[in-house]
Amino acid sequence: MNLYVSGYYLLQTSSLTMDWCSKFCSSSGHKINPPAGWKDHNLSADEPLMPWFGIDIGGTLVKLPTDERVNSVPEAETTRKIRHYLLSKTAYGDSGVRDVKLQLEDQKINGRTGTLHFIRFPTSNMPGFIALTKSKGLAPNSSTVCATGGGAHKYDSACQMSGKAFARKSLSLKFKKMDELHTLISGIQYILKHNSLEAFYYTNPLDNETCKSEFLTSRVDPPYLVVNVGSGVSILAVAEDHSFRRVSGTSLGGGTFHGLCCLLTGCETFEQALELASLGENNKVDKLVGDIYGGDYAPFNLKASTVASSFGNMIHPEKQKQTTKEDLASSALVSITYNIASLSFLCARIEKLKTILFVGNFFRINSISMRHIAHALAYWSENKVKALFMRHEGYFGAVGCLLNLTSADGNDNWSRLSWIDSGTMSSTPVRYLWSDGNAENRSESQAKSRRPPDAWAQ
Repeated sequence: MNLYVSGYYLLQTSSLTMDWCSKFCSSSGHKINPPAGWKDHNLSADEPLMPWFGIDIGGTLVKLPTDERVNSVPEAETTRKIRHYLLSKTAYGDSGVRDVKLQLEDQKINGRTGTLHFIRFPTSNMPGFIALTKSKGLAPNSSTVCATGGGAHKYDSACQMSGKAFARKSLSLKFKKMDELHTLISGIQYILKHNSLEAFYYTNPLDNETCKSEFLTSRVDPPYLVVNVGSGVSILAVAEDHSFRRVSGTSLGGGTFHGLCCLLTGCETFEQALELASLGENNKVDKLVGDIYGGDYAPFNLKASTVASSFGNMIHPEKQKQTTKEDLASSALVSITYNIASLSFLCARIEKLKTILFVGNFFRINSISMRHIAHALAYWSENKVKALFMRHEGYFGAVGCLLNLTSADGNDNWSRLSWIDSGTMSSTPVRYLWSDGNAENRSESQAKSRRPPDAWAQ
């Protein structure tokens, strides 16, 4: 089937029958005769449509931002069904979640305005997501998906396993693999620019009665340090011209905390580990300055409550008997967060940076870690450096993928046309694009005079 387009007006029909089609199509080629001068664009069922989401497949979680556009552009029926499925729910199965509080409205990406929605689910459920894209008909509508994270390589390989459940031939879904750190930085810069209530900090972080979080009112521009905490930690220095380089990192991250808690407490999930840590007292497990000096160590401004040795008290059998699972989890969390804060401050001092952004899924539902990092950074910097955290922690890499849709195959994927199979015309709602090349600059009355016959708008 051939469609003739050059600009845009959008007409929609609720149903299209072969009897109706015969009034406009020749019996041999199903070809609609266009007005003189219109351009012929042949669209086949093999031509991919726009991918409308980015995806970050991490070691623990998959993050997926999707764009709900509000302006009139052509969209395949199956795509609209998928979008309706995603946006009509806030939970998917046992573990998929749409973070409603994080959605951003009136966002312009690749020339299209809409609402950004943020969805996450465990990486272990990635096979189920691939099955869902197939069952819901996503395959013909998004042949290319911009993806990042280690899973972008793992599951792209799975898609190439001929004859198996993930076979690309049957799914028609392939990943355009994006660099993990580049998508992270571009996502951070986009969100900071478009969301004024993004960065926040803590005051009195370890005082349960007076501690509170406050949004940063001033604009966050580079240069700054980005500390990305996931299973491990990467530390990036972002220059004023938005270029960046990785300056350090550590293997002691969120995965370390989770793994230690599984070994020490018998918990299974990250959420369970955090719950235990929030109820425990790390000073029963850690050796403090006061345990060594009997009080403060004044010459170096070390208070008695300062941790001198993580897990240091566990060398004493009698103290082992006095500790609980909660205490062990608390010590594991304090050990990891203090190490991250210390390393981050050293990197900031070396790079001569005064702004430090802490991002990553380690901080999701994890205010206790943010508070410990805020406390440690304030201590080491003598209150000269604030630890800044982000509302959209964990989603920045996926947002960076979404921003790269235009460059996925060298074309503007957002303006791709929907294709239809003439064999399904009797039952499938169809949208046609009809216009000349100057729709944006034409008055409404002029536009009406150039629209096709009324029969097209049934």
